[in-house]
Amino acid sequence: MPTYDFICNDCNQHFDVFLTFAEYGKKTVKCTLCGSKNIRRRMTKVRIAKSEESRMEAMADDFSGFDGLEDDPRAMGKMMRKLGREMGEELPPEFDEVVDRLEKGQSPEEIEKEVPSLSEETGEL
Repeated sequence: MPTYDFICNDCNQHFDVFLTFAEYGKKTVKCTLCGSKNIRRRMTKVRIAKSEESRMEAMADDFSGFDGLEDDPRAMGKMMRKLGREMGEELPPEFDEVVDRLEKGQSPEEIEKEVPSLSEETGEL
């Protein structure tokens, strides 16, 4: 059953309701907190699943110009952030820490000196 998000216009409560497609628009929905019928549907983000092949093709197109990244930590951080999003997988918090530092202009060598545990876990930075 699809989940629909609503907001109560009387008490501002956000709540979800499970409705079948047949029930949507026909079944009366009430606020789960105050019981009011004065509600509105909240539109949420839609996530589109991509096949691994289409993600790899998009990354190849986006990252065709790797030249000079080793000399530009900010560009490297930006590229790594986008690559992380394109992978569609949960990445460890260390990934975000390294990317944040790169985006601030810190070199990989400086990051490795300041956070040696990162290179110990992976064998390299």
